[in-house]
Amino acid sequence: MQTRRALLVDAFTTEPLAGNAAGVVPDASGLSADQCQAIANELGASETAFLSESDEADRRIRYFTPSQEVDLCGHATIATHAHLYADGVVDAGTHSIETNVGVLDIDVEADGTVWMTQEPPEVEPLDVDYGRLGDALGIDPAALTDIGADLPVAYATTGLPFLVVPVNFLEHLSNADPDMAAIEALSEEHDVTGIYAFTFDAIEGDSTLHGRMWAPAAGVPEDPVTGTASGACGAYLDAVAAFDGEFPEQMRFEQGHFVDRPGYVEVRIDGDDVQVGGEAVTALDGEVVVPEREEDDLIEA
Repeated sequence: MQTRRALLVDAFTTEPLAGNAAGVVPDASGLSADQCQAIANELGASETAFLSESDEADRRIRYFTPSQEVDLCGHATIATHAHLYADGVVDAGTHSIETNVGVLDIDVEADGTVWMTQEPPEVEPLDVDYGRLGDALGIDPAALTDIGADLPVAYATTGLPFLVVPVNFLEHLSNADPDMAAIEALSEEHDVTGIYAFTFDAIEGDSTLHGRMWAPAAGVPEDPVTGTASGACGAYLDAVAAFDGEFPEQMRFEQGHFVDRPGYVEVRIDGDDVQVGGEAVTALDGEVVVPEREEDDLIEA
């Protein structure tokens, strides 16, 4: 019976069982996509990172939700490199990963903080039906149109696309009652992974904003703390000039409080350079049984 080491690492937090849990399989060499999918489903994290060798970067990472492969995942990347650093596999410094969206740089600081450089941003404001969007999110449309006069809903991506939706007050965002089928329909219509809704009315005084993210089309009803969506939202704020005067050198996005998994994402924007960063802590370290390969399954390089 073949087994592989598998971990659950909580990203964007220093406290176990908080933040966003990511599965990490440090040695996925020789595993087929079907085997990775089965393992990700068994681990049950919103995303699991599978590491193997790469000819283009320091390592190759593929990401699987419990139901499908996704091209990129911020919190699983942060979790992976925090684990590799704590395990003595990598040193502080700059490393590279090969992903489905290309080769990305990862910076590990001496204190264990990991920074992920994402793809150059694309942001496109959209003309949306606020009534339909409010019904999908379970938020009074007035809470969207109020702030929408200055901050439009937009398609935004730094490697993984999201529908970015500003909300006027935390009260409305916290009381959201999302219709997953409606969110899935909107996600497919706008060709995005999910919806990231945010408000500047944050819980903590040193947070820039509070966010929530739903991606039922990707098998993730609500993600506790989302690195790729935070990068996309940071790029959105830069593109729509949400800040008067000088744009903040670094922002702090809070997320996960309403699913009892609070976490914090640091975001840096410098032109087309978008970085998300945070810490992570291992909550579970063990072995998982690898399912048998189908006879007609080919080994993927």
